[in-house]
Amino acid sequence: MEWDVVIGLEVHAQLKTQSKIFSGAPIAYGALPNTQACAIDLGMPGVLPVLNAEAVQMAVKLGLAIEATIPPRSVFARKNYFYPDLPKGYQISQYELPIVSKGHLDIPLENGTTKRIGITRAHLEEDAGKSLHENFHGHSGIDLNRAGTPLIEIVSEPELYSAKEAISYLKALHSLVRYLDICDGNMQEGSFRCDANVSIKPKGDSKLGTRAEIKNVNSFRFVERAINYEIERQISILENGGKITQETRLYDAEKNETRSMRSKEEANDYRYFPDPDLLPLEISAEFIKTIAENLPELPQQKQQRFEREYGLSSYDANVLVSSRELSEYFEKTLALSKVPPKLVVNWVMGDLSAALNQNNLSIEQSPVTPEKLALLLQRIQDNTISGKIAKTVFEALWQGEGDADTIIAQKGLKQVTDQSAIEKIIDEVLAKSPSQLEQYRSGKDKLFGYFVGEVMKATQGKANPQQLNQLLKQKLVG
Repeated sequence: MEWDVVIGLEVHAQLKTQSKIFSGAPIAYGALPNTQACAIDLGMPGVLPVLNAEAVQMAVKLGLAIEATIPPRSVFARKNYFYPDLPKGYQISQYELPIVSKGHLDIPLENGTTKRIGITRAHLEEDAGKSLHENFHGHSGIDLNRAGTPLIEIVSEPELYSAKEAISYLKALHSLVRYLDICDGNMQEGSFRCDANVSIKPKGDSKLGTRAEIKNVNSFRFVERAINYEIERQISILENGGKITQETRLYDAEKNETRSMRSKEEANDYRYFPDPDLLPLEISAEFIKTIAENLPELPQQKQQRFEREYGLSSYDANVLVSSRELSEYFEKTLALSKVPPKLVVNWVMGDLSAALNQNNLSIEQSPVTPEKLALLLQRIQDNTISGKIAKTVFEALWQGEGDADTIIAQKGLKQVTDQSAIEKIIDEVLAKSPSQLEQYRSGKDKLFGYFVGEVMKATQGKANPQQLNQLLKQKLVG
């Protein structure tokens, strides 16, 4: 039997405020347990929450970027449930009237087309604390530092039809919140994490199947693996006559499997009601207009500009704008070097990215700055060095041996461009290879590479390749 897969994602993005959403407590990552939770975060008697205005601004930024509706009035609600890391017994969130609703995000597909994914809502809420199970020998510890940390939960429509589409959506959203500077996107620290709702149905059926929610997955690779496992699990159950249970499941990365955590709650299980300690949030048109006027250039806008201004392919532009820092590195290098854009693209997406990946570094940590790469590219462009020699120079740049000019001078890497010098070496190579020369002139054209190699060996790779090819062809004809 053939099946359709339907996926909806709920993404929790931690907002880059200096303090918590309803208190002045700090939110620095990595602090000692329970040193960043105040009486408000713990819901102690007599304390009242006060909304962080910066969190509101960041939510509005997101709403404008996804072309969503930002209603003039939204309401905070209490979501009631008992869990050890939620000492108040409820989480302050939004339910019926969220701050952002009905937006969309365009994502690239593998075939080069774009797909529009609806975003149902995005609402502000506080994070809970964290249960710790290691090193407690039969007990659990509670760290309440995260309690009250500001989150925006972004809920997609169930319009993703494969794990690859889900990852494309996640990466696009990850890029967007970082461009907006509302979330650092650090998945290892839990700043950007995802719940995936997965269901299957007979191919062509209009009725959605029963869904299972995979909770709190914090890497793109694990999200893809978890979704694919869950798809296979559900298909296996249905094809063997079973039924899917609506539940919350956890993903075990070591075993590459999902396992049941608890039955899935419905909204009425949480007994939502408006929080009596918080007034409705009212947002004026002037407030929205001010934020709109200060929005940065967004990824899709930047991609279109890169294609239009620099003549880049859709693929190249899409890779470059996937990270704000990468796109800024590219543009700075291009502006400093004044070489063709494609040459910059090839080096940024080629040797530089390979070195960063190999050393597990981000573009901001690159030892080769835009200034250093720009000078290297200038020396390729003005024929001081060849592209092949440039790789040697780049390795030295990476090791911190100076700038390109210093390395070229110290290592004697300057390209040989003197025509008479190249001709002299070609003559010497031809004189030493009479047999190969005779074979070439009798029709064995593949021997051309042999002669190029011999001349390059004689010049230690410094002969200008274009000049060499042109002069060698003339000499071989005789």
